[in-house]
Amino acid sequence: MNSRERIRTIISGKAADRVGFWLGNPHGDTWPIYYEYFGTTDQREIRRRLGDDYLWICPELIPGSYRHPAGKPMFGTGVKKTRHGAPGPFADCEDPREVDDYEWPRAAYLDFGPCLEVLRSAGDLYRASGMWTPFYHNVMDLFGMENYLTKMYTHPEVVLAVTDKVCEFYYEANERYYALAGDLIDGYFFGNDFGTQLDLIVGPKLFDKFILPWFRKFTDQAHGHGYQVILHSCGSIYRVIDRLIDAGVECLHPLQALARNMDAAYLAEHYKGRIAFLGGIDTQDLLVHGTPEQIKADVRRVKALLAPNLIVSPSHEALLPNVPPANVVAMAEAVRE
Repeated sequence: MNSRERIRTIISGKAADRVGFWLGNPHGDTWPIYYEYFGTTDQREIRRRLGDDYLWICPELIPGSYRHPAGKPMFGTGVKKTRHGAPGPFADCEDPREVDDYEWPRAAYLDFGPCLEVLRSAGDLYRASGMWTPFYHNVMDLFGMENYLTKMYTHPEVVLAVTDKVCEFYYEANERYYALAGDLIDGYFFGNDFGTQLDLIVGPKLFDKFILPWFRKFTDQAHGHGYQVILHSCGSIYRVIDRLIDAGVECLHPLQALARNMDAAYLAEHYKGRIAFLGGIDTQDLLVHGTPEQIKADVRRVKALLAPNLIVSPSHEALLPNVPPANVVAMAEAVRE
């Protein structure tokens, strides 16, 4: 069974020859450490040595993929570049008719060529792709976090109008991309961080009104093209996992192990057999401070709880430089035991 077959089988809810493995997407400052440790600057070779099964390739994250005629970024200036939660262009908006006046991104400006080239050279790896579609974060930035959460109560029609504009862009972009990619893609992998360390950012009632309708449209769109659906959401999201499963999510990432009720034991008790799992090996403490043997012991524990529908991976994909390479190797070795 090759990697592509293995991950497809795991996400489909069946048992493969072993659990899967994904190194994740190490931070740019981390790769030089890995280059020195493994004695190569070839990232694919490092992944091959570790037994990585999973390729994530996202169109809008490739530099230059969004080509606005005037060089403008996809969503304006981007408030995160100043400070997280800073007021956005809709901070004071009270009339949904004003939403149309904003210069919204256009799917026609996207160049999918470089992404398709990577997919064509993927070999037997599982191909997770599609627009990253972080619509929750985009809408939050367009208001500013405090204004976004407040306007859900004071001006819900404005929040819904902005959400529609953001999501219409991603929906059209995905439709264009899927038409070109076809069966080069195995799974739609998209990300919206709905949780904090302790709970949801917005509760289930607001989640149902402002997030779930478009969320379901994106999962239905992917299924309509024959793709599996993998959701990335950091934090404690256990209160909406049932809703996510009902909306069509087949695999959940990254299983932030130290967030409330996101440990493998809780997930196994409540959701095993209903959804596949990707992640689960703690990057907040264990992978940073643990020994290789401690890492292997935890991988064995997580496997015993969540296998067979498990892809072992760090509990956040952006491995930071504080995670020793030897611990990454130990994680990968324990997968193949």
